[in-house]
Amino acid sequence: MTRIKHTLVAAAAVLATLVGVPSIANAQMDQNKMDATQMAPMTDGEIRKVDKDAGKVTIKHGAIKNLDMPGMTMIFTAKEKSLLDKVQPGDKVKFAVINDGGKMVVTDIQTVK
Repeated sequence: MTRIKHTLVAAAAVLATLVGVPSIANAQMDQNKMDATQMAPMTDGEIRKVDKDAGKVTIKHGAIKNLDMPGMTMIFTAKEKSLLDKVQPGDKVKFAVINDGGKMVVTDIQTVK
């Protein structure tokens, strides 16, 4: 009987460990995502088009180092539509962008004088 108890306790410990691992991994991924948002470096760009209703902005930009992306012109989604209130086509900007599940998201944008 004691041997069965020990086996059940050991099996329960292994199961608890296996069940707990994904939640720890997910918490770490969420932390990494938050860190990436907070630490994304600013990239130089020029606003080409602003679509406030859709929350999108077209930016001609230099290399985006944190995404290993060369300079080009592309459409980004604004993390918050209010970010687009302060820019218009032709503005020179510095902006931060992250890859959020394959979607390029602008997390900060500032006009440059």
